[in-house]
Amino acid sequence: MEILLIVLGIAAVVGIYLWITYNALVALKIRVDEAWSDITVQLKRRADLIPNLIETVRGYASHEREVFENVTKARAATVSPESLEHPAKAAQAEGMLQGALKSLFAVSEAYPQLVASTNFLELQRELTDTEDKIMASRRFFNGGVRELNTKIVQFPNNVFAGGLGFTEREFFEVEDAASIQEPPTVNF
Repeated sequence: MEILLIVLGIAAVVGIYLWITYNALVALKIRVDEAWSDITVQLKRRADLIPNLIETVRGYASHEREVFENVTKARAATVSPESLEHPAKAAQAEGMLQGALKSLFAVSEAYPQLVASTNFLELQRELTDTEDKIMASRRFFNGGVRELNTKIVQFPNNVFAGGLGFTEREFFEVEDAASIQEPPTVNF
């Protein structure tokens, strides 16, 4: 009888541990999913601003067709379903867009009337604000991924996490980290 009580006690402790671990992993997974959603919202916001910025610059610099095409392609890559579902693909698209935006702003520097345009300045301010929000969202997402991955690989969680359906998530790391350390800038 004592052995049965000991076995039931151990089973109860293991059951409670699994219950608590599962709920903690679910909470972390939801936090990471929410953080990724925040990133995609900001990427979409930026993607919506870029056509307005292109049109504003295009009005002044119609002969810079290649720059506009590169920005348009890079913008499309950042909001593609693949990029919005996979941090690695989003990171690759981010690097491409940052380079294209730098080219666009470089073209804009050659047109003083454009630089003085209220519309251009407002779009530039909105884009800078969005870039700041993307960086903050990325930090929050990566922090959540770090917590989730740590919990998954720690012993004894690593014994149960895979069986409960939890896998490590990938960080949102841009290939060329230097290109996104600061929002694109224009020197007048």
